[in-house]
Amino acid sequence: MDADVIVVGAGLAGLVAAHELTSRGRRVALVDQENAANLGGQAFWSFGGLFLVDTPEQRRLGIKDSFDLAWNDWQGSAQFDRVDDEDSWAVRWARAYVEFAAGEKRSWLAGHGISFLPTVGWAERGDLRADGHGNSVPRFHIAWGTGTGVVEPFVGHAKQAARDGLLTFYHRHQVDELVVEEGSVRGVRGTVLAEDRSARGVPSSRDRIGDFELTAQAVVVTTGGIGANHDIVRRYWPERLGTAPTEMVTGVPAYVDGRMLDISDRAGVRLVNRDRMWHYTEGLQNWDPIWPGHGIRILPGPSSMWFDALGRRLPDPCLPGYDTLGTLKHLRTTEDIAGYDHSWFILTQKIIEKEFALSGSEQNPDITSKDRKAFLRERVLGKGAPGPVDAFLRKGADFVTAPTLDQLVEKMNQLTEKPLLDAAEVRRQIEARDLQIANPYAKDSQVQGIRNARRYIGDRLGRVATPHRILDPAAGPLIGVKLHVLTRKTLGGIQTDLESRALGADGQPVDGLYAAGEVAGFGGGGVHGYNALEGTFLGGCLFSGRAAGRAAAQQTA
Repeated sequence: MDADVIVVGAGLAGLVAAHELTSRGRRVALVDQENAANLGGQAFWSFGGLFLVDTPEQRRLGIKDSFDLAWNDWQGSAQFDRVDDEDSWAVRWARAYVEFAAGEKRSWLAGHGISFLPTVGWAERGDLRADGHGNSVPRFHIAWGTGTGVVEPFVGHAKQAARDGLLTFYHRHQVDELVVEEGSVRGVRGTVLAEDRSARGVPSSRDRIGDFELTAQAVVVTTGGIGANHDIVRRYWPERLGTAPTEMVTGVPAYVDGRMLDISDRAGVRLVNRDRMWHYTEGLQNWDPIWPGHGIRILPGPSSMWFDALGRRLPDPCLPGYDTLGTLKHLRTTEDIAGYDHSWFILTQKIIEKEFALSGSEQNPDITSKDRKAFLRERVLGKGAPGPVDAFLRKGADFVTAPTLDQLVEKMNQLTEKPLLDAAEVRRQIEARDLQIANPYAKDSQVQGIRNARRYIGDRLGRVATPHRILDPAAGPLIGVKLHVLTRKTLGGIQTDLESRALGADGQPVDGLYAAGEVAGFGGGGVHGYNALEGTFLGGCLFSGRAAGRAAAQQTA
């Protein structure tokens, strides 16, 4: 055999699985259709947020968290409703993952040199119900180094294993088939692609120069999701979310194409929950794109006012940073706006300086480079918007600014095929909201949320602007931001048991086949259910990749 185990996919889950295998002396063939510059895959580009429970970082900030609270939040968010079938393993994976996040996860990451910013973010605040979707407390721990820093130690492990003769890289090898012999997976076949020295994330050629076949005792599939393949996104777009937008921006590189899902299906693997997916409604067209249709997500604080394409303020719980899929559902199922692919933020210069962050390692150079002085200078002590945010404000196609609301709405209308916004109606809604700012008491849920957020010292110091009137000239100029749907994550995929063994149509493990990361719904074929609590995508790759590597090592002992 060419190796003890073949790992297909050199993203985070694949690298973690490879590390678990080689650290136990197994010989690994690491196969990927991209070149060496793309080691780490999609995770390299991420913001590096990780879901952790009851940590020292939380306790120092006065956050009281527990496994029970986190598990209640997870169940309320996941809304598992296929527990006798497609969710049967996902539920078990979910509990195991929350136990990991509340237990060993932080020390295990520390053992790999991964540490966190002292502040903890409050992502996905939820649907405003105690037993519903959302994080009850801040849990979004940002790794020093962002996603790049999370990937880095596992890339280092792989390169060291290659020097030690335990790992062989097969870059530019595209898997087209799982080799199945008498019901057992014993290798892969595929296409050798022409050498391509494109930079990380840039689309590479698919020119074929030959074929290959590799054999092993086991295969681990870790090839990611469907986010860059809009045809597949549309094919499985669920009816509960209305219709897919005609135009979307893409939050992942072009190689996130979903090929291995159908290839696995043809090999007899069971795919589940393919109608579950995670797309953002706060996407921007990147003014400096790396891949086709490159979109960047705003990580918003709670103060921007959110309007639909016709200029109506979005209802609860469609507030910035609260309920991602709830907002997507509203925008795509409300009859008179479902034909439009955009919505709007209206905010002030004061809000953008304090509250706007952009997802992505390249949009956060201070954190990615682990430059603590730059972080303090840029985000805590500095004046004005952070550099990457200011670049979008000046150069981004979706941003307009103006000193008055009438001028702002006129510019916003110039960004659509025909003017849809009525300045007087937009003004009426903003003025009604501004009246709620006069004292500490308010009936407006967004204003209540802003004041609630500022009770948390992490938000008050670095994430939430002091409450003020949107139309206060001292807080200006006014800013309008056109928002697009941004494709991102696959929440379903290959069904696996708790050892990451891929299951067949009969529900039994397929001998010799494992799956981890996004291709497996981050574990079990859909560990998140219908909703994610954020910081759980990288963590799902780490946890399921670790499980797959350990189980495959045991099988090949």
